[in-house]
Amino acid sequence: MARSPFAPIVAPSILSADMAALGDECDAVIAAGAEWIHFDVMDNHYVPNLTFGPPVCKALAKRLADTHPDVPLDVHLMCEPVDELIRGFADAGAASITFHPEATRHVDRSLALARDLGCKTGLVFNPATSLEWLKYVLDKIDIIQIMSVNPGFGGQSFIPESLGKIAEARDIIDTVVAGTDREIRIEVDGGVKIDNIADIASAGADTFVAGSAIFGTDDYGQTISAMKQALAAG
Repeated sequence: MARSPFAPIVAPSILSADMAALGDECDAVIAAGAEWIHFDVMDNHYVPNLTFGPPVCKALAKRLADTHPDVPLDVHLMCEPVDELIRGFADAGAASITFHPEATRHVDRSLALARDLGCKTGLVFNPATSLEWLKYVLDKIDIIQIMSVNPGFGGQSFIPESLGKIAEARDIIDTVVAGTDREIRIEVDGGVKIDNIADIASAGADTFVAGSAIFGTDDYGQTISAMKQALAAG
């Protein structure tokens, strides 16, 4: 297995935050060492849950622009269809937008749309979804997001077979970016914790979404620090 050449990023998922204090929760995890804020969008159609729309994203993006302009909002669309939501979240201030290939009829067009609107973009792969889609759209990919749980709910356990898919994605990326200045990140979402983050990194990931593993603790700083120590120890 090959590790990523890129610096690791911890991206707390606000799906597990205190919904009555989202702005304060974002400030708290950023102060604790988070580099990105992960924003899970569910539509009660593609997945059996309902979360946030563009207005919430816009409010948080405005607050972050004022307080932490270097911290991007990483929007994950668990919705179908996606194109109008891509437009809505790009306008609301998303820095990156990822979506599931099964959720659009025209994957290439949807990726191009997000890029044309100024966002980094990528595809999200469920546990049983093949990476074969990547073969045709790698020129438009900034992020490959591997779901290490089935999407729809926070607090699930990491699926160990995901490590093999992460390694497969790492091999694909290393071939594409060799000799270039491109940065394609592997983001892992689902069941990421202190005790498995090093194994996930060893498989090739460099961006780590964690929800309940951070927001479910009393000390965000201690938790994120422990995650980064585990990553450094390798």
